[in-house]
Amino acid sequence: MSTPSISIAAQPSLGEIAVVFLKLGTTAFGGPAAHIAMMHDEFVRRRRWISEEEFLDRLGAANLIPGPSSTEMAIHIGLLKRGWRGLLVAGLCFIVPAVILVGIIAAIYIRYGAIPRVAGVMVAVKPVVIAIIVQAFWNLGKTAVKGWWLGTIGVLAAAAYLFGAHELLVLLGAALLASLPMWSQQAKRAAALWVGALPAAAASDIVPVSLPRLFLTFLKIGSVLFGSGYVLLAFLRGDFVDRLQWLTQQQLLDAVAVGQITPGPVFTTATFIGYIIAGPRGAAVATVAIFLPAFLLVAISGPLVPRIRKSKVASAALDGVVVASLALMGVVAWQLGRDAIINWQTLVIALVSAVLLLRWKVNSAWLILGTAVIGVVWRP
Repeated sequence: MSTPSISIAAQPSLGEIAVVFLKLGTTAFGGPAAHIAMMHDEFVRRRRWISEEEFLDRLGAANLIPGPSSTEMAIHIGLLKRGWRGLLVAGLCFIVPAVILVGIIAAIYIRYGAIPRVAGVMVAVKPVVIAIIVQAFWNLGKTAVKGWWLGTIGVLAAAAYLFGAHELLVLLGAALLASLPMWSQQAKRAAALWVGALPAAAASDIVPVSLPRLFLTFLKIGSVLFGSGYVLLAFLRGDFVDRLQWLTQQQLLDAVAVGQITPGPVFTTATFIGYIIAGPRGAAVATVAIFLPAFLLVAISGPLVPRIRKSKVASAALDGVVVASLALMGVVAWQLGRDAIINWQTLVIALVSAVLLLRWKVNSAWLILGTAVIGVVWRP
C-alpha cells in the first residue's frame, strides 16, 4: 500500500461527515460497485476530501477483508478523516437509512404480504433479482477467474456445495487448492481432508428460534463473507433455510428483492430476515451482528493488508476464496431461480432484465421498480 498523501482539503467535521454519508445511505442504489463509484465522485472529485491514491488504497484494503465492501469503504474514509469517531459516524450514517427503510418494509410485508397485489409485486420482482445476481456473477467472474486452475477450483467448489459441504469448508478448501503451487505438500494433505468432508451435510432438524443463535449466525456470516454482497445468499440459504429452517425459500427471495429496491448496503437484507424471524428485536440483533465485523476489521486491518498481498501463498489463497465465493453465488442463483421463474411470463421478465443489465447496463433499481408496477396492475 502506498503512503497516504497529505489531505487535499480542510478536515471535515463529524457533522459534515454525518450529513454526507446520510445522503449517500439514502440515495445509493445499484449495489456495491455503484456505491463505490458514488463515493469516488463525492470525496475525490467534488469535495476533494481525499486523493485518488488514498481512495484506491482504501478500496484495495476493503477488498482484502471479509464483509460488505461499500460499507467498509465508508468506514475507511471516516477513519482516515476523523479517526475512530469518524469510523463510527461514517459507517452508521451510511447504514442506518437503509436499515430504517427495510425495517418499515418488513413490517408491511408481515402484515400485508398475502394480499394479492402485494404478492403480485413479489412474483414480478423475483425474476429481476435472479437476473441481477447473474449480472454480478458474470462481471465479477471475468475478473476473479484468472486462469484455468482458478476456474477448476470454482467448478470444484460448486460441486462441493451441491453435494452438501458447508460453505466455510468450501471456502477453506478453495483457499488451500489455490495455494497448492506454492505450498504443495501441506496443501495436498489439507485438500485431501477437505474432499473427505464433502458428504458432511449439516443436520436439518428444525431449531427453535433464539436471539443469541440469530446474533451468532449473522456474526459468523459478517466475519467470513468475501466477494460480492450477493454471495450472502449462499450463507443465508445454508443457515436459515436448510439448517435452522427459520425461513422458507420464498421468504429468502422476498428478502433479497427488498434489499434490491432499497438504497444502501445489500447486507441490510439481514434486517428484513431478522424482522421476519423475531420481529423488531430480531431485526436489530441481525443488523448489529452482520455489520459489527466490518467496523472491527477495518479498524485493525490497516497494517496487515499490504502483507497479505505481498505473500504469494496468502494472495493465492485469497484468490481461491474469491472464486469459491462466486461459485456459491452461481449455485444459489440457480436454486433460487427454480422458485422465482414459475411460468413463461416470469421467464420473459428474467430474460429481458438480463439483457438490459448485461447489454445496456440499466440501473437495477429502475428494473425492480418497473416490474413492481407490473406486479401491481398485472400478476405474472
